[in-house]
Amino acid sequence: MPELPDVETFKRYVDSTSLHHRIKKVEVDAPRMLRVAPRILRKALEGSEFSKTERLGKYLLISVKGGPWLVLHFGMSGMLEYAKDAGERPAHTHLLVHFANGYRLAGIWQRRLGRIDLADDPVAYAEAHDLGPDALDRAIGLKDFKRMLRERRGTIKAALMDQIFLSGIGNIYSDEILFQSGTRPDVKVSGLSDARMRTLHRAMRHVLRIAIARQADPDRLPESWLLPHRYKGGKCPYCGGALQQKRSSGRTAYFCPHCQQ
Repeated sequence: MPELPDVETFKRYVDSTSLHHRIKKVEVDAPRMLRVAPRILRKALEGSEFSKTERLGKYLLISVKGGPWLVLHFGMSGMLEYAKDAGERPAHTHLLVHFANGYRLAGIWQRRLGRIDLADDPVAYAEAHDLGPDALDRAIGLKDFKRMLRERRGTIKAALMDQIFLSGIGNIYSDEILFQSGTRPDVKVSGLSDARMRTLHRAMRHVLRIAIARQADPDRLPESWLLPHRYKGGKCPYCGGALQQKRSSGRTAYFCPHCQQ
């Protein structure tokens, strides 16, 4: 599932390809994902242009000049493709924005589990959908992170994945953050020491920033990380021991029982 590093990569992709081009036509075929009527979406976009972008956790918001913001959530398999507006559109395209410059931006969702919406502004949208602060928000320093954790119950993996607590982290990157901080996914938040909270905060920022720098490409992530070895039968890159799996908050967590105490 696309998480914060993936969506930040999509944001930068849109910034470098799709801004300041007049939108000639919009095609949408996503009844399960649409949160706005197709005619309203087309009316808001056609004849205008994209002017800037913002990211809210796993959500990408694209400002329509003089109008609302286009909201995209990528679900389990979503992605974007900017290319010449010629030939057949890519398979599983459910949103197609045609630009007057002869290019188009395709929103591709193989599993149709994302979201397409309009918003008046990012702050109001975050409040309306109970999105917590972005996991890379500079305003969330160590002191705030500790305070927020002390208000939580349950396991640390569940807390990291809760979009009301922090937005942007899912199953994949929560495993990496826990691995690099030496923390088991099933540890209760109430049992975390101040030192462990500090290590978690540092690991969270480090993991997300490095993943963004590598464009969230699994093949470019460091071999010393858990993620390149995160599969059944995988070995810990530190100690060489077998990784274990455990169900946590309805998801499968991978961890090293020796290195994560």
